[in-house]
Amino acid sequence: MLVIAAGCESMPVQEMSDARQAIMAARDAGAAEHAAEQLIAAEASLQSAEKYLSSRNYAVARREAIEAKSQAMDALRLSETARGEED
Repeated sequence: MLVIAAGCESMPVQEMSDARQAIMAARDAGAAEHAAEQLIAAEASLQSAEKYLSSRNYAVARREAIEAKSQAMDALRLSETARGEED
């Protein structure tokens, strides 16, 4: 039964989009300067998600995309904090 459920996993379209948008927002907020480690981790997770997506391993792609978004949001928060301290 579990194998059948795994085979019916849908493409993580929304999760991939959310991750990409979060990474762009982090970049726009200056994460490359203020939170480079988190931004790099987010980009690596997104790249991993894209790899799993292309091999149709949607469950793992979804997890990687969610992780990419989380890391990007961390980078965004750190960047906003750092920019606020500069002002």
